[in-house]
Amino acid sequence: MDQIQSIRVFARVVEAGTFTKAAESLDLPKGTVTKLVQHLESRLKVKLLNRTTRRVTVTPDGAAYYERTARVLNDLDDIEASMTNAQANPSGRLRVDVGTSVAQHIIIPALADFYRRYPDIQLELGVTDRAVDLIADNVDCVIRGGELLDQSLVARRVANVPLMTVASPAYIRTHGMPTHPEQLGSEHTMLNYFSARNGRPFINEFVKDGQTVEITGPTRLSVNESNAMIAAVLAGLGVAQMGAFTAVPLIQRGELVRVLPDWSTHSIPLYVVYPPNRHLSAKVRAFVEWVADLFTKQPEMASRG
Repeated sequence: MDQIQSIRVFARVVEAGTFTKAAESLDLPKGTVTKLVQHLESRLKVKLLNRTTRRVTVTPDGAAYYERTARVLNDLDDIEASMTNAQANPSGRLRVDVGTSVAQHIIIPALADFYRRYPDIQLELGVTDRAVDLIADNVDCVIRGGELLDQSLVARRVANVPLMTVASPAYIRTHGMPTHPEQLGSEHTMLNYFSARNGRPFINEFVKDGQTVEITGPTRLSVNESNAMIAAVLAGLGVAQMGAFTAVPLIQRGELVRVLPDWSTHSIPLYVVYPPNRHLSAKVRAFVEWVADLFTKQPEMASRG
């Protein structure tokens, strides 16, 4: 059996966490993946993996072997890429996960330009606000906003997303226009997001003349998906904060009105994130650079500084 193939399969099992997921990502039968790892262990005369019915864990010897061979595999990929036209003509399957509002309002409308530049890339676009496991789910990169919790991942900030406070004209006609953020926690209905990862509510923050007001009280409705929030605000259910790139077009069409415009709100950093131990192939690099350029052209995005 090919030694390099056995090493690649072993590395994929380590990254995916199970033989089944590794086999799926490599488009190989599970039995072949198992046999290749067994062959590698037999040749090395060490146990690399501890196997259970639900998950695979790495032995100390396996962890050391993975760390050293991962660098070798990356070097081999670099050598092969330099000997082909892959850098000039990126190709192949590319799996990207994007938040729903960013996908709908920014990424998807611009994809025609991406395909003109890179016609040989087959893009698989996962659209969700939920956290994904890049390694286990075999995702090449994700676009996400907010705090990065996994410090082992490589993150490139591509934009800052300013927030706007908005409500529907019908809501304002019924309840009046708020004049101070504190009214949102008492006299008005504040809609809110909660984390799809841990269920915790996000804090709505307002700043003016050095004064900061945080609205953290209970809300009538909380959602964990950005398009659901847009629907709730348009339905007149309350006041909410949302990204300026989604709010401004709705304001311009008269479907929403801005609330408390003299109070500043914080911006959310937006990142392209990818695994550190996966070779940054030409297709991933092409997408990351395209996304970074795309966000510099968005009128409702702040600078990346």
